[in-house]
Amino acid sequence: MNSIYFKQAIQGIKSNPSRTFLTTLGIMIGIGTVILVLSAGEGFKSYVNEQVEAYGSNTVFIEVSVPLSTKQRSNANSGQTANSTATNAVTITTLKNKDVEDVKKLPNIVNAYGAVFGQEVTTYKNVSKNALVLGADASRFDIDKGVIEVGRGYTYEENRSLAQVAILGSKVADDLFADEDPLGKKIRVGNYNFEVIGVYESRGGFSFDDDQIFLPLKTLQKKIMGIDYLGYAVVELEDINKADVATLDMADVLRRNHYITDPVRDDFKVTTQEESLAIFDTILKAITFLLIAIATISLIVGGVGVMNIMYVVVTERIGEVGLKKALGARNKDILYEFLIEAILLTILGGILGIIGGAFLAFVISKVAGSLGVTWKFAVPLWGIILSVSVSMAIGVIFGVFPARNAAKLDPIEALNKE
Repeated sequence: MNSIYFKQAIQGIKSNPSRTFLTTLGIMIGIGTVILVLSAGEGFKSYVNEQVEAYGSNTVFIEVSVPLSTKQRSNANSGQTANSTATNAVTITTLKNKDVEDVKKLPNIVNAYGAVFGQEVTTYKNVSKNALVLGADASRFDIDKGVIEVGRGYTYEENRSLAQVAILGSKVADDLFADEDPLGKKIRVGNYNFEVIGVYESRGGFSFDDDQIFLPLKTLQKKIMGIDYLGYAVVELEDINKADVATLDMADVLRRNHYITDPVRDDFKVTTQEESLAIFDTILKAITFLLIAIATISLIVGGVGVMNIMYVVVTERIGEVGLKKALGARNKDILYEFLIEAILLTILGGILGIIGGAFLAFVISKVAGSLGVTWKFAVPLWGIILSVSVSMAIGVIFGVFPARNAAKLDPIEALNKE
């Protein structure tokens, strides 16, 4: 294609900078939003992966699950979706410490612990706060990756003897003690006094661990909550490549212990870290698709703006078009000139949108980092290529109509109008 078309298109763009900026603004916002969403998705993935690594990549979760009712099983078998809203409030009490001990005996299992959680009013002197309370046996310290900054963890013997000892998350320690050393101090959790034996290092960001109190499992079960069941269990595998077999073995043990003969009636769910990440990835893709769809509306609006402005440009330059055609310019020459101008406008908007979206994503990553959140800054290459391609497509689609109008102008009529 003759380079003169590009020169004339660039000259047309330069002739009115303010109009050029306003024309590309819609494209900039749409493309910038797409880049921001894609980059934020990468950052959020890095945050989730960091949280997963807190438990280790070779861990499996056993969670309680409400078994399907007869009607729900019938609906599931017939391919209908069961409405389980009413079952969400059901408390499952079948997961016990014995299940965890039996799971520990399976091959490929390194260690495991059961846990239960609740919420209790916690007081030190005249300071009170409603804190999350997690109870787990001492095996948790061998599996989880949290670091006790000062003090120590509780022992197996302290768990068996229902010892009233506590480890504080960093935020709980700050809220209750401020600058005072919490070690050895007594806090009141519910109706009992507990000695603080340790404080966890801050995990930062949005981690719930910083705002929790950690107690021996049996102490929380017997003395505070008055229960004998678990909320969930964490299992450490020796070989993650054999996770599928291990999860089947765990399911068999749990069904035997819970007297379940039909897997459809399982009151538990065994999930590997890989499965958890796959579920998260599916959810993230759905959210990303929704946000990009919203950004697409902005791109369409921007494309309509480009088309309207190009119609205005054709009207303003009607005399120029008539003169060029009178001097021998062909219809396709006029078509190419205005079409290329529209494409360059949208590409310019796309490039500015990429830069703006990437800059905002970078700012978000820095803000997240200052809050202690692991947030990776990354702009996917395919996202940049897609953005530029979409910009060009919008330029072609919305620029071709005013360009055709310009090409069809009769030179005599155009000169007369001028």
